[in-house]
Amino acid sequence: MEVLKIATAGSVDDGKSTLIGRILYDTKSLTSDKLKAIEDKSEQLGYDYLDFSLATDGLMAEREQGITIDVAHIYFSTKKKSYIIADTPGHVEYTRNMVTGASTSQASIILIDARKGVIEQTNRHFFINNLLRVKDVVVAINKMDLVDYSEETYNKIKADFSELMSKRDYQDQKITFIPVSALQGDNVVNKSDKMPWYTGDALLQHLEDLDKKDIYNVGTPRFPVQYVIRPKTEDFHDFRGYAGKVYGGELSVGDDIIVLPSKTRSKIKDIYFYDEKYQTASRRSSVTITLENDINVSRGDMIVKENDLPTIDKQFTANVCWMDSDNLTVGGKYIVQHGVNKVLAKVDRINHKINPDYSGIDKEATSLGVNDIASVSFKLNKPIFFDQFKNHRTNGSFILIDPQSNNTVGAGFIQ
Repeated sequence: MEVLKIATAGSVDDGKSTLIGRILYDTKSLTSDKLKAIEDKSEQLGYDYLDFSLATDGLMAEREQGITIDVAHIYFSTKKKSYIIADTPGHVEYTRNMVTGASTSQASIILIDARKGVIEQTNRHFFINNLLRVKDVVVAINKMDLVDYSEETYNKIKADFSELMSKRDYQDQKITFIPVSALQGDNVVNKSDKMPWYTGDALLQHLEDLDKKDIYNVGTPRFPVQYVIRPKTEDFHDFRGYAGKVYGGELSVGDDIIVLPSKTRSKIKDIYFYDEKYQTASRRSSVTITLENDINVSRGDMIVKENDLPTIDKQFTANVCWMDSDNLTVGGKYIVQHGVNKVLAKVDRINHKINPDYSGIDKEATSLGVNDIASVSFKLNKPIFFDQFKNHRTNGSFILIDPQSNNTVGAGFIQ
């Protein structure tokens, strides 16, 4: 079954957690004990309705403050798809959390309170989706019940957001506007009869109808080798397989390939999934590949098609979201983890800091603090094989690790 990863973004009290809880409730994805807990807590709080935000705000601090602090991943399925929703906090001080949630998502939901319209934080939410090349963005205009389901209000917010869209540098996004009431369930899972002027799909139906080709960058297969399989049994004495996951495209039996970094050439002989053979390994499938000739392949190597090589270099420039309380500075040394490879890197220069609200850049920045986003150039102690993030999200992204504390301190997206 197809899996769709969705990031959510919204300012405090825009109703993001309530929206997710409503989806879980209307798709009957809540367990009976969870539903009972929501009913009891809602009654205890004196509500005459079910507080669906209780389905997702798992931390005690979240429930006490009524805001989302940490990234929670919520799982549910329909007959058509399986979904993973990254419920990310929307406040500026949790920018790093939102980047984490959106970096692996194929679609995104940006919530706007119909009473407030497009606000400063909306700019940042859209900027991050643009920066991370999320291809399908739903702008859910929430709390329509509190503005009497007004078409005029909906159109005003849609016009204001369209002005924001003109500032983006990534034009391949599809933007869909949907008026909803998460609390009442209007246009969330089922179409509402309270907004006859809206002729589009309900939110879940839109997600159900998303086509793979519209939300993935397809055509540049990358196969980082995670494990070399050499069985110690007599029956498979000569077997040598390379296990990993296919990213970005498809690999097929008979494909001419090159192994990086050695640049050794070969051909794909067989593709296995457990003990079954396949002619083609599709995008994001975990398989074992064998090659026609016995060549040296190790963990961390990458198998690519002969005519479709990535960049091989000891330096690159990337947009970095800094996540640590200790600042990133020029000359600082970090470990770049790119796929399964770890390489020592030095910060060569900070080109400019990016204001994540479309207000421009700061060319005078000399360091990065927590939640800052900037264009940073790195020099590595050995080459890696990478793509631009806009062309290949998996092979164009990495994390930065502090070699002293071993903490993840930043996330990068190669330009």
